[in-house]
Amino acid sequence: MMALNFQAPKHEKLLMARKKNCTIWLGDVSKQYPENSLVWITTGAKFQYKKKLFVAFLDKVQVKKMSELTSEDLDHQNPEIATREDLIADFEGIYKKRITMDDTVTVIYFSEVL
Repeated sequence: MMALNFQAPKHEKLLMARKKNCTIWLGDVSKQYPENSLVWITTGAKFQYKKKLFVAFLDKVQVKKMSELTSEDLDHQNPEIATREDLIADFEGIYKKRITMDDTVTVIYFSEVL
């Protein structure tokens, strides 16, 4: 089974509180994560042990430009990120490179399977 892994502790808190049901990833990963797939939602740093939080269903997978992200996308990704500029700043810290409004992202909406 595939996994969506979240490395930041802030994401683990949002996932545990069920306040995060979307993730935005840099680049086009739609082929790796097709709609209607089941995935494990996990947390943990690269090359470290992972903690499985729950199984999720991928409801919607969309490829967009950063400039096309909606307020809904941002809110479901992280309620603390209010603008695309905030997300770009967050991504630049994660990816250690310059991100622009023309960069491609994949928006993945998921829901927990009980």
